[in-house]
Amino acid sequence: MMGKKGKFGDSVQKFGRTLLLPIGVLAPVGMILGISGAFVQPYMIEKFAFLGNENVNAILVSIRTIASVIFDNIPLLFAMGVAYGMSKKDKGIAVFAAVSGYLTLIITMNVWLTLTGKMADPEVMTQVGQINVLGIQTMNISAAGGIVTGLVASWATDKFYNLELPTAFAFFSGKKSVPIITIGVMIAIGALLPFVWEVFVAILTKFSVVILSTVGPFFTAAGERLFIPFGLHHVWNALFRFTEAGGSYVIDGETFVGVVPAMNEVLFNQGPNSEYWSMMPDLTRFMAQQQMLVTLFLFPAIALAMYKACRTENKIEVKSMLITMVLTAMLGNVTEPLEFTFVFIAPLLYLVYAVIVGIGAVLLSLASVAVGYIRGTIFDFAIFGLLYEKTNWVFLVIIGLGLAVLTYFIFYWAIIKFDIKTPGREEAQNIDNTLIKEKRYGEIADIVVEALGGKSNIDNVENCITRLRIDIKDINVINKDLLEKSGCTGFFFPAAKHIHIVYGPQVEFVRNAVDEALA
Repeated sequence: MMGKKGKFGDSVQKFGRTLLLPIGVLAPVGMILGISGAFVQPYMIEKFAFLGNENVNAILVSIRTIASVIFDNIPLLFAMGVAYGMSKKDKGIAVFAAVSGYLTLIITMNVWLTLTGKMADPEVMTQVGQINVLGIQTMNISAAGGIVTGLVASWATDKFYNLELPTAFAFFSGKKSVPIITIGVMIAIGALLPFVWEVFVAILTKFSVVILSTVGPFFTAAGERLFIPFGLHHVWNALFRFTEAGGSYVIDGETFVGVVPAMNEVLFNQGPNSEYWSMMPDLTRFMAQQQMLVTLFLFPAIALAMYKACRTENKIEVKSMLITMVLTAMLGNVTEPLEFTFVFIAPLLYLVYAVIVGIGAVLLSLASVAVGYIRGTIFDFAIFGLLYEKTNWVFLVIIGLGLAVLTYFIFYWAIIKFDIKTPGREEAQNIDNTLIKEKRYGEIADIVVEALGGKSNIDNVENCITRLRIDIKDINVINKDLLEKSGCTGFFFPAAKHIHIVYGPQVEFVRNAVDEALA
């Protein structure tokens, strides 16, 4: 039973990681949309006359139009991303099967709407939960349809990529069978889904009552922090960003499901002068402004508390390490390296930290702050906070500074009072990350492989944004002292025979080097 639970937990974590691929595409494209969208607003043209130049305006509008195609096809991105991330055998055929399956899903629902006489007129289709996707009018199941298709495609790939059929059908054996099977399964799902979708939507709508309440941001923000150590925060965020749990919003006669689609419309198409801009605080309260509290304000406070509390002989190295961690969060939106310095050695302090973030998120909502998109970097603050009007970014700064002061004193007091072994407080420790700084990934990989007991003890290697996630056969042969010399900022065992090793945003290069070392 424990084995099954462990495998299920690993699968959920892996699923959460797969959501990073489409979200990772949405974030930078969203920044491009944000810049181009801001520069074509009338108030920006009034401030900067050159933006009104016909050629300049045409370029900006064209950029916005090109970038918007990504957001118009979010479900397809999730189908491909989930299929790629979840499949173990042949990721290429999994993605191909996912695209085929998603097309099949939406056309099957189109047929169902036609046969049942429920196909709405295009002018009012969004008001009755229908949408046009890739030129096909279908049910609006948003990113959920893409996620389901990706899961089916990955399952079909791993189970049937080596399928042998009788000689008469041998041409369709092996990899060719995967998209065919996926299409068949998606026809069945597309035919059944309309019957269960109404029930599913009703459940999510009830859950949205809590999420959309005044204290809703507390649960979304604090919940995200608490899910991070388990790698499930991406699943948590996707729930209210792309489903009915985040609410349904009617904008200019069109219904948008989830926070992100609604925000895309208001932020990039309607603009600050639109009547719908008043909706922005209700949308952004679940998004990047929560993260900005952490990356721009709480992290510097936490790092300062750790620096002040560390041993004198370690201050030089600790200072360098903490500055790197803070900048990694501010510039790259990656928070795990710093959070992992205390989450496992002081879980109650981490809980307090999550509560502070949750309270801050509620305060931002009450102050009608409307800053940000998906990422909480300083660049996002500049683009979505300073470039756009009516964002109330001043309150983000005021609330952030106030909570930063509170966080500093709480952390410093707790570290000293309970002798928490944050970086620099151990009498003898290795906090040298020279290998990472100098990008000596090959040496890091050799150390990792050796420390984990050699090639024969490693079953599978994956990574997320900041961590190597490795399945191992025997944890008893792991050399923890040697592993610390690889330049990691920490490691832990979230499940039996599974280890997470934290390297920060350079982890993908470390993973590539480990793959080469294992080849």
